[in-house]
Amino acid sequence: MASLSGKRIAFLATDGVEEVEYTQPREAVESAGAEVDLVSIKPGSIQSFNHLDKSKTYDVDVTVADAQADRYDGLVLPGGVANPDFLRTDPDALRFVRAFFDAGKPVGAICHGPWTMIDAGVVAGRTLTSWPSLRTDLANAGATWVDEECYVDNGLVTSRKPDDLPAFCKKIVEEFAEGRH
Repeated sequence: MASLSGKRIAFLATDGVEEVEYTQPREAVESAGAEVDLVSIKPGSIQSFNHLDKSKTYDVDVTVADAQADRYDGLVLPGGVANPDFLRTDPDALRFVRAFFDAGKPVGAICHGPWTMIDAGVVAGRTLTSWPSLRTDLANAGATWVDEECYVDNGLVTSRKPDDLPAFCKKIVEEFAEGRH
């Protein structure tokens, strides 16, 4: 496994995040040696879900209004339906996401996570995958959608669903280790 020693990764999430899409990627990058911050649109804690059922809460390390993308080596956008829907309406969240793409830093997004990227204006000309219901939204935003377990486009790692987490976690660690693209 690639080493992420000395790297800092931001996980951008809020209430409604799919728990396993937050916890498994976080465990993967921490196991590889990275430091991780949970960045959110509100201070305190966020409520995760296991599909439609409330699960655990997680403490926020920094609000997105105070977060600086240049402090991080990579970004993860977990899914859940409500999580990216809230994020995509927050100007600070969109600024934060755009900053990673502008700097050529690696980004991982799973399931509904790419919704936030649409509103950040960073999917045009990219090829990616997601939960199938986002296909039309991504195409309308200028992206090419593929139905694959894990797809990498110049540092952008995307996957469709929780079943794809093993491939997604492996690939984000590799891309974070490679760095800027």
